[in-house]
Amino acid sequence: MGLRKKIKKELIGTSDYPSNKIFTISNFITFIRLILTFVFLYLFVTDYNRYVALVIYAVAASTDWLDGQIARATKTVSWLGKMMDPIVDRALLFTGVVGLVARAELPLWVCALIIGRDVYLGLGNLIVRRYHRRPIDVVYTGKAATAFLMAGFSLMLLGLPVLDGLSLLPASFSSFPGLNGTPAPMGIFFVYLGVIFSMITGVIYTCKGIKAIRHALDHPEDEEADFLNPEIIESDEQVSPEH
Repeated sequence: MGLRKKIKKELIGTSDYPSNKIFTISNFITFIRLILTFVFLYLFVTDYNRYVALVIYAVAASTDWLDGQIARATKTVSWLGKMMDPIVDRALLFTGVVGLVARAELPLWVCALIIGRDVYLGLGNLIVRRYHRRPIDVVYTGKAATAFLMAGFSLMLLGLPVLDGLSLLPASFSSFPGLNGTPAPMGIFFVYLGVIFSMITGVIYTCKGIKAIRHALDHPEDEEADFLNPEIIESDEQVSPEH
């Protein structure tokens, strides 16, 4: 069994010391966002009502920041929330990608890059967890990528406004709408930015993963701490790394 760290009671529920709570307001919001993603996909792919689907997707996407803000403000940051948040973000991106690709409104290479990056990070996470037990925190470039992609998908679902294309590529490059001189929804440009930030995020996570593995190999004693079940002490007690 891992060593239990002593942590002051008032620090539990902060970003550095998440709690083991399950039933929190922020986790409830995250769970609702997950449900909305699949409601959106069904409505959009079945062509039930494009604009109702858009509203549902926009609500699920725009509240991405809300659960985290509430958790930090109320000191109810939890391990479940930290694990669920990136999962819901991925679900939102996947449903947006799958819906638009299924209707031939998004280049297939965008879908391949986004899903391929996440498969790569998923496999990398499995490797890192063999050495480093504590999950790697979400990076801001990843949040920026998610924000750009969700904004782009929302605008592409709306289909408006349509902008004149930039002649950065030859017209024969039909897989790059908006960059080959052809008119395209403004959302595609947000998607391109999201793809760029996604690739940058992949590099950052790779570097963080390598650093975490090296630290775990150099300091294996740090990996013995049971970070999920710390010993909670009162403020006036002495804090020590081990018990």
